[in-house]
Amino acid sequence: MNLPALLLALLPVLSGPDGRLQVHFSEDGGALRYSIAYDGRTLVEPSRLGLQTNDADYTRLEAVSSETQQTRDTYVLDRIKVSRVDHPAVRAVLHCKNPQGRPLDIEWHLTANDAAFRYLIPKDTETGSVRVLREASAFRFPEGTTGFLTPQSDAMIGWKRSKPSYEEFYRLDVPLSERSQYGHGFTFPCLFRVGDDGWVLVSETGVDSRYCASHLSDYDPAEGYSLAFPMPEENNGNGTVEPAFALPGATPWRTLTVGSGLAPIVETTIPFDVVTPRYETSRGYRYGKSSWSWIVWQDASMNRADQVAFIDLAAAMGWPYILIDAGWDKEFGHAGMEDLVRYARGKGVDVFLWYSSSGWWNDIVQSPTDIMCDPLARKPEMRWLERIGVKGIKVDFFGGDKQETMRLYEAILSDADDHGLMCIFHGATLPRGWERMYPNYVGSEAVLASENLVFGQVHCDLESQNAALHPFLRNTVGSMEFGGVFLNRRLDRRNGEPGRGGRVSGTLRRTTDAAELAIAVLYQNPIQNFALTPNNLTDAPAEAIAFLREVPTTWDETRLVDGYPGRDIVLARRHGAAWYVAAVNAGDEPLAVDVRALEARFGGTARVLSTGKDGLQAGPATKKPLRLPKDDGAVIIIR
Repeated sequence: MNLPALLLALLPVLSGPDGRLQVHFSEDGGALRYSIAYDGRTLVEPSRLGLQTNDADYTRLEAVSSETQQTRDTYVLDRIKVSRVDHPAVRAVLHCKNPQGRPLDIEWHLTANDAAFRYLIPKDTETGSVRVLREASAFRFPEGTTGFLTPQSDAMIGWKRSKPSYEEFYRLDVPLSERSQYGHGFTFPCLFRVGDDGWVLVSETGVDSRYCASHLSDYDPAEGYSLAFPMPEENNGNGTVEPAFALPGATPWRTLTVGSGLAPIVETTIPFDVVTPRYETSRGYRYGKSSWSWIVWQDASMNRADQVAFIDLAAAMGWPYILIDAGWDKEFGHAGMEDLVRYARGKGVDVFLWYSSSGWWNDIVQSPTDIMCDPLARKPEMRWLERIGVKGIKVDFFGGDKQETMRLYEAILSDADDHGLMCIFHGATLPRGWERMYPNYVGSEAVLASENLVFGQVHCDLESQNAALHPFLRNTVGSMEFGGVFLNRRLDRRNGEPGRGGRVSGTLRRTTDAAELAIAVLYQNPIQNFALTPNNLTDAPAEAIAFLREVPTTWDETRLVDGYPGRDIVLARRHGAAWYVAAVNAGDEPLAVDVRALEARFGGTARVLSTGKDGLQAGPATKKPLRLPKDDGAVIIIR
């Protein structure tokens, strides 16, 4: 046996609990690499490991030894796709050293379909802190692999120079050679189809104030995708690109979910499995649905009469919340808002209030501004919010992915929990395990979300495609505050009624009512700000209103039934004893949904909300499968 083969034989092979997932290690010219196989098929080719700090270069590594232990992941979390996680896992540490003998550990966490790793940097000298200059972590795929990807945008562009905000279009099934739109790579999560061999979802988790958020570079044929740090221009140039932390310390986790099909991708809990709570809470938070005037009635609705109408809408629907959006401070002032909150609470409705995150990194004028970025202003404001009974805040327009911004997210969350406030983030980065890390975190946008349907017809034209895409991508790694479910046919206040001069305004919704109801199940977020308007109480189908009164926003179990990203999806979520199965078709061919088979699989009797000749209809299962044309959907409730 020659020396390279001997070295290869000495390197460990890590296997998941059932042995189907395997991580192999190799050394190539001083570079330590990993590869991943599932059921004997290579899904990730040898990809580089390592990182470089200002104190030591760990991009050339030798594996010295390893240790492995069997564990069991068990925890309860009420804000993700499954309320109780209980599965076996394998924890391993690969002990390495660089050519100078400096130690570095690589920790691995393996489940049946997940492989996550992070770097553990010891305090082996008098140096007490480091800057990470770059990570060599890479992700290389077999030839023929295609990607489902969204680009990282330029910094300081878009509305009031507020990007990057994770609000770009997705490209579907594109070759690895395709360059990103802006030349900065792709935001997490990234989904890859390895031909007929399987699927890989790449993301990261565990990002907090001690690191920056990352993304993938454009693809390099030799090394694959590399982990990329934020751009210097983000946050208007404030803050460093290079994260820094005290020693000993750890990087966030890089996660890979693999499988021969898509069910492991949709059902994974790896973003939450490997993180721990950052602080305890003494508060009890209640989740549910909310009315929201701005999404359809826009800025002109920031007046008392309209806000009262949406409070009354929430009360009529039995929803616990209203979201009052930008400009409330100028329209009502603090005294006027106290009066409006009293009115809402008298109706049994609690309030979320909108704030800009703004400080020195964009040109946002929507108010309130200059509060959430400043601890000296934020703390008394939160005391006031608690005193008047506000239950949550929606904070918008963050500045990027630098460690500077991660500190701001964490500071807002921590201060808010002191005052019993839940937090929604918009114009924001992807959540990275935050549902488990922060007890009052209840969702982020981080997607081209519902306001875009109001702003442009192209977004309405793509609505069903996005409904069939996000459960496989954005929403599978974290709560997604999309703010959808429209029952207006035209997305403006008049809902298709001609205005002055007989003109009809507003973008035109392409989806059926049944597809919109399916979105209420497909998109997971513990607080759902739905797009109903007061007129829907009388002009929308009664069955639709009844369903939106009952549909849960928290789930005990999630199962993919069938689908393909961006084409179609059939997804089941369980709340208590009831299964809610949602289907949407974005493809040109009809989607067949066998309701009798679903009854047999989930055990119960179905009530079906679907599209009939006269619009939305409700009824029992029939012998014939549903046939859903493009832009149509269905909800099957099985009890």
